[in-house]
Amino acid sequence: MIEIQSRQNAALKHLARLGRERKYRRSTGEMLCEGEKMLTEALRSGAEIKTVLVRRGFESGELRQAEKQGAAMYCAEDTLFRLASEVESPQNVIFSCMQPQWDAAALDDREQVLLLDGLQDPGNLGTILRTAEAFALGAVVLCEGCADPFSPKVVRSTMGAVFRLPCVQLPLADALALLKTAGLPVYATALHEDSVPLSSVSLGRAAVIIGSEGRGVSESALRLSDRRVIIPMHGRAESLNAGVAAAIVIYEMTK
Repeated sequence: MIEIQSRQNAALKHLARLGRERKYRRSTGEMLCEGEKMLTEALRSGAEIKTVLVRRGFESGELRQAEKQGAAMYCAEDTLFRLASEVESPQNVIFSCMQPQWDAAALDDREQVLLLDGLQDPGNLGTILRTAEAFALGAVVLCEGCADPFSPKVVRSTMGAVFRLPCVQLPLADALALLKTAGLPVYATALHEDSVPLSSVSLGRAAVIIGSEGRGVSESALRLSDRRVIIPMHGRAESLNAGVAAAIVIYEMTK
C-alpha cells in the first residue's frame, strides 16, 4: 500500500475532485464512495474498483479483495485522509469505482417504472433509489433536471442500491415513447380536477412520474401522460416530500 504524504498527491486530488465535480465524474466515468459497507456492496455487485484510500493502520478482507482485483491502494494519516472525504466524520475507507452503466435497453420488459422529472435534491434521490431497489421495482428513469445519481450524497443515501437498481438517464419524451411502445400506461402525480386516487388505477404494468420538490410534474410531462393521479391525504398538509411520495407510489406499484 502506498502511503500518501502530501496534499498534492495525484490520487488524493483525483478522489477529492470526484467528490466535488459532476463534470469530472462524467469525464472519468468514476464515482466516489465512502465506508467499509459500501466497499462490500461494490465488490458483491461486481463494480470495478479503481482507487482505494484507507486511514493509516486500517485493514480488512475487503481491502485485500479490492487489491487482488487490481485497485490502486493508498493509505494516509487522518489529516490528509479527510481531504478526500465529503463528510464531516469519514469512515476508514474512501474509494472510487466505475459508474454502473444503464442505457435505454434496461427498460426492455420492465413492467413497473418510476420516472423522476426534475428531482434535484440528492437526499431525496438517494432515498428513492434505495426504496425502489428494496421493493424490486423494475427501473427508475432520471429525466431532465435531476440530481446526479453518482454524487457522493446520492450514493451514500442509496446504501448500495446504486450498484444494483437499473437507473437510466433519458429525456422524458424519449423514455415515455419507449414505455408507451411497450404498452405501459403513464400516470403523472399531480393535483388537478380530473386527478384520480392512486389506488384506483392498475399499477401492475405501469409507469408513474414524480415531479420536483418545488414545482411538481412539469407541464410537458403532464401533456405526455395518460392520466393524473393523487395520493389521498386527510390531514392539512398540502403536499408530501418527493421522497415520501415516491415511496408510497413504489409500494402501491409493487404490493
